[in-house]
Amino acid sequence: MNIVMISLSFPPEINSASHLISGLGSEFIRRGYKVTVVTGFPTFNYDPSTLPARYKSGLWLRETYEGLEVVRSRTLTMPRNIPVLRGIDQITSSLAFAIAGTFLPHTRADVVLVYSPPMFLGLSGWALRMIRGAKVVVNVQDLFPQNAIDLGVLKSKFLIGVFRRIESFLYRNLDAVAVHSEGNRDHVVKCGGDPGRTFVVLNPVDTKTIVPGSRNSAFKRSQGIGEGQRIVSYAGVLGYAQDLDIVIKAAGLMKDISDVTFYIVGDGVEKPRLVKQADGMKNVRFLPMLPKEQYLELLHASDVCLATLRGEMKTPVVPGKIMSIMAAGRPLVSSMPLDGDAPRMIQDAGCGVNVEPENAEKFAEAIKTILANPSLAMQYSRSGRAYVEANCSLEGCAAAYERIFEKITGRKDGTVS
Repeated sequence: MNIVMISLSFPPEINSASHLISGLGSEFIRRGYKVTVVTGFPTFNYDPSTLPARYKSGLWLRETYEGLEVVRSRTLTMPRNIPVLRGIDQITSSLAFAIAGTFLPHTRADVVLVYSPPMFLGLSGWALRMIRGAKVVVNVQDLFPQNAIDLGVLKSKFLIGVFRRIESFLYRNLDAVAVHSEGNRDHVVKCGGDPGRTFVVLNPVDTKTIVPGSRNSAFKRSQGIGEGQRIVSYAGVLGYAQDLDIVIKAAGLMKDISDVTFYIVGDGVEKPRLVKQADGMKNVRFLPMLPKEQYLELLHASDVCLATLRGEMKTPVVPGKIMSIMAAGRPLVSSMPLDGDAPRMIQDAGCGVNVEPENAEKFAEAIKTILANPSLAMQYSRSGRAYVEANCSLEGCAAAYERIFEKITGRKDGTVS
């Protein structure tokens, strides 16, 4: 069976979409599938000093990455902090990927797996369904446009109406929709998705690579951090939805604890403002996005890891970083709407503490409680690791998709056609 995976991000870019697609694709190959990834050239969250020359010119590129056939299409590079321009970028990228997918080198695509956001990539999948006759599964990570409406980023009634129609069209016309929580499934069904074709597949984490390790990791040595110093870390997108203000406020409330430093690691539209806000704070440090190996070293070095979302986020988001934190065996403190799926998962896993949004005092207290209780931290660490091993392994996620593929194609093998 031939699988085509469509994603806006792919290595050497460093983000959750890139890691999910490359990891899942490799697992599909191990299971006997032929996999082709349709993506763009690196444009965001990569190390320009190590970028191979082949990515710096040309409109198209075919290459192999860890056994995956990769077809890259040059796309527009628009400012990420201007919503209209970013939307244009996403629409044109979706068109480019649809064209690239139409002219793939192998005989046919049996299944197309689309990673969304952006939502418009679902239209790329639909185009391949119409042109090549492939079955299409869209993996919906962000419930657009509802998340943009919640954050106040999208206000135009006209655009909201257009995006809702596209969303409903995709849910109704693609062969299957995969979401990462029950709350997301409820939303998809409410917006037109068929309950029989809407599946919950928890986001995977590579439990063989991301494993518990010593807090005296290479990250501490690279940052000149002494063994007695403790680290509280946030790593990921620094965007509107994440509410990193609460992290900086908590750091301010803990400024008198001299052996604790907050590391905010990542990039995004909010970073310049956050850096300015934390100016002069000796216990807050910023770093860019880290490669996978260094990210794991950061997790190992962390005494407490953080996950945050704004209170306005009514859609049931489950940030992928939560699974990585659990896999690394680190205790977690979250600040996000308590009726969402992520706090429910954290509670079920027994891996940390949930705090309501915008309550910096409670957030700081939760962090201090874990730092002051090594036995509690160890309990959270072990419980989180056990949860992801049982529920979020890469193998388990691939098997779940395999069952979806079998259902929509009627085929029960992973052999290459």
